[in-house]
Amino acid sequence: MFKIRKATENDTPIIFDLIKKLAVYEKLENDVITSVEELKENIFSNNFAKVLIAEEDENPVGFALYFYNFSTFVGKPGIYLEDLFVEPEHRGKGYGKSLLIELAKIAAAKNCGRFEWSVLDWNTPSIEFYKALGAKPMEEWTVFRLDKKGISDLAGK
Repeated sequence: MFKIRKATENDTPIIFDLIKKLAVYEKLENDVITSVEELKENIFSNNFAKVLIAEEDENPVGFALYFYNFSTFVGKPGIYLEDLFVEPEHRGKGYGKSLLIELAKIAAAKNCGRFEWSVLDWNTPSIEFYKALGAKPMEEWTVFRLDKKGISDLAGK
């Protein structure tokens, strides 16, 4: 039996575990510097993000972490999907698609103008999966990032 539910504060260790598994899949395991406590504070106390948990027979098998942004051109909020992950042994069952459908329903209910996410260039299976759902790559855009040091450096200038 499969279901999707909103994460609660008690799910923070599960979310952290799934984040670590995602990092291994993306070959970025050394980039995970957060903690259960920090996630709990920033997701559930500060409300910076929301999480959906995918469960099979009441066991967590995946998650989607998202937050709201705003499009000045569209003049509406949007959903930005930061992470979507389904454990490898549970892929091919429609769970990833179900998480995306649930997020699309949330976006529609909130009258969002966009639903966006990024994918690593090498992740061909995910790219093909997203295209099959009707998502379009934004090839004319380049993502820029300042890390903590970059933010500090720029803020100090």
